[in-house]
Amino acid sequence: MRRAYRGAFIVWIALRYGLDELVLTSFQKPWLRVLARVVSVGRNLDAPRGQRLREALERLGPIFVKFGQVLSTRRDLLPPDIANELARLQDSVPPFPSAQAVAIIERSFRRPLGTIFSTFTHEPIASASIAQVHFATLLDRRGQERAVAVKVLRPGMRRVIDQDLALMRMMAGWVEGLSADAKRLKPREVVAEFDKYLHDELDLLREAANAAQLRRNMAGLNLVLIPEMFWDWCHSDVIVMERMHGVPINQIERLREAGVDIPRLARDGVTLFFTQVFRDGFFHADMHPGNIQVSLDAASFGRYISLDFGIVGTLTEFDKEYLAQNFNAFFRRDYKRVAELHVESGWVSPDTRVDELESSIRAVCEPYFDRPLSEISLGMVLMRLFQVTRRFHVEIQPQLVLLQKTLLNIEGLGRQIDPDLDLWSTAKPFLEKWMIDQMGPRQFWRRLRHEAPRYAKLLPELPRLLHDYLRQRPQDHRREIEELLAAQQCTNRLLQMLIYVGMGFVLGWLAAVVLRLRFFF
Repeated sequence: MRRAYRGAFIVWIALRYGLDELVLTSFQKPWLRVLARVVSVGRNLDAPRGQRLREALERLGPIFVKFGQVLSTRRDLLPPDIANELARLQDSVPPFPSAQAVAIIERSFRRPLGTIFSTFTHEPIASASIAQVHFATLLDRRGQERAVAVKVLRPGMRRVIDQDLALMRMMAGWVEGLSADAKRLKPREVVAEFDKYLHDELDLLREAANAAQLRRNMAGLNLVLIPEMFWDWCHSDVIVMERMHGVPINQIERLREAGVDIPRLARDGVTLFFTQVFRDGFFHADMHPGNIQVSLDAASFGRYISLDFGIVGTLTEFDKEYLAQNFNAFFRRDYKRVAELHVESGWVSPDTRVDELESSIRAVCEPYFDRPLSEISLGMVLMRLFQVTRRFHVEIQPQLVLLQKTLLNIEGLGRQIDPDLDLWSTAKPFLEKWMIDQMGPRQFWRRLRHEAPRYAKLLPELPRLLHDYLRQRPQDHRREIEELLAAQQCTNRLLQMLIYVGMGFVLGWLAAVVLRLRFFF
């Protein structure tokens, strides 16, 4: 019953704000327009369509606001009036009363506001779909006064989000039952991923931990600033962090007037993203302009400032290696390798003809190379790739949905900063270096050092474990194991001989060098 009411409310809001006009204009169905106007009698459509769309999303709640935030970065896919209005969702969502914010802070820390902060700005500085931010000052552990930002969770958020997610799960079940083609989209698994990340974002203590991890990861990169968290004043509903001073990244003219190198800023953004994804497997996954600023301070001029760490993505070593090989193959236009990777990863059936899949991928990707970012839509490439590979039953990987969303955000940001940015040539050197580091001798020694403590503990136990294994194995397998051990001993003797020969050669060479030096002196 509650889901039905929520569904009806969504339809009513869409009609009330005239969103049916955005859709039904492409359908010559007069009776649909008449029905919409009867259901939403008394509505006023004098406001511009972009404003009506933004206000409708705000009325529908945080999930729909998130959707609008993602759309706002895709100015290549939206009319300018709608894109400009949706951009206001990034940090200009109507705030909740400051009295409620103060009550949440005092309830969380069980102390009056005046005993926590020296000063507190009751008027919120920024308001988003999940929380709002107030500026304040406090004394840190060393007794120094620090300028801080106080982030307070919106009241009642968990109930609203749970209702919307329940409706989305029901709709995903309907979509999955429509056809086999809809089923391969894995809508229920995608909604489950969305559920997980939204509930993570509702726990501000988790956000503080994410920020601390990213701050450590990015410490030596000198490309981004991440605020310090004040752990004495962090709670699941309230977090206090270092106040950052920067200019929103979408204010390009202001940054240009201040002397920021805009093309370099765009390239640094690509480097920053690929470093977080492929080096660390831990990336900021909510990179719309409301969360990204640029520092104009002399000590950190031109660096990015990252804010809002409620949604971060993680990748396994398998995911990272698979994605890196895919990107590398794309950049080298090795479409056969891309097709082989799809088979090896299990994304398509093992009996798929690689040459046919290769041909389909080539048809999608080849036209987009050697073009500036202004002429490339990664979203359109992904959509076309999905369409042409449909007959191969390529499955959508839910664990990569967040990465795909972030890629679209990065593309939207790059388009706003520098439309001439060549995404391919910027990312290619980074990925090639990463692949060399992953497969080269440095990575081998790093892994060896990492595993050494475990092997040091295991090696003394190895003879006993091997003896117990041989006693427990059947007689027919014991001979094979003994032959294997004999071969291993032979290999060990050969390696020892090579080492001794190499050491003898080195010692002989050193002796010759010493004799020559004595001869000259």
